[in-house]
Amino acid sequence: MKNFLRRLAPLAIALGLALPSFGPALAETPVFAAASTTDALNEIAAAFAAKKLGTIVSTYNASSTLAKQIENGAPAALFFSADEQWMDYLDNKKLLVPGSRSDLLGNALVLIAPKAETGAPAEVAIGPGFPLAKLLGDGRLAMGDPAHVPAGLYGKAALEKLGVWDQVKDKVAAAENVRGALAFVERGEAPLGIVYATDAMATPKVRAVGVFPEDSHPPILYPVALVAGHDTPEARAALDFIRGPEAKAIWTKYGFRLL
Repeated sequence: MKNFLRRLAPLAIALGLALPSFGPALAETPVFAAASTTDALNEIAAAFAAKKLGTIVSTYNASSTLAKQIENGAPAALFFSADEQWMDYLDNKKLLVPGSRSDLLGNALVLIAPKAETGAPAEVAIGPGFPLAKLLGDGRLAMGDPAHVPAGLYGKAALEKLGVWDQVKDKVAAAENVRGALAFVERGEAPLGIVYATDAMATPKVRAVGVFPEDSHPPILYPVALVAGHDTPEARAALDFIRGPEAKAIWTKYGFRLL
């Protein structure tokens, strides 16, 4: 290709044409991130690329699923979890770069309903013994799979603390990640769902009808770390940017709480 362009150059100059430029490709940093970070991290990745610092290539899913994939050798350079548990899981297996881990974000847990659903409650006072089963009627409660998805684990913990889990556990529509639970409610397949506050903000098709008390579940924390074997300058640059001032403004814009 370069030889062809050199042969083409005299003709291009004579005709006043510009030759294409083939600069060095931007280094790619694969990031495995919790599904709830999708919109914000996509914007952060675009800002990172615009500054010609490299390319962040993100894979989104439940933190549990991503952690297992990393354990099995998936080539992630950074792991961004929606809870401490799955970051601890990799840390205990010596799959993180020592000293690279930090808690970056916080979030809240909310109860959502379809925005267009006229029968949905306008507001739900979430507290001990609140009538969630009655509000569901014959419908299902959409939430991340409470067996392993962080949003589902937080949701189950909250419902147990509030004394209503046993009333609704057989009505759960378990999703593979929090965005799957959001989609169930968006499509009207579930009258109510439990997601993060940031997920409720991500679509005009749902509305938050209640906020779970902070003391009803473990603190919602998002740790990020380098994956062992991928401690490269490019990965460090991506991690620094994700934690830097420009990214912090974007995280805040999407409703995350900075730690």
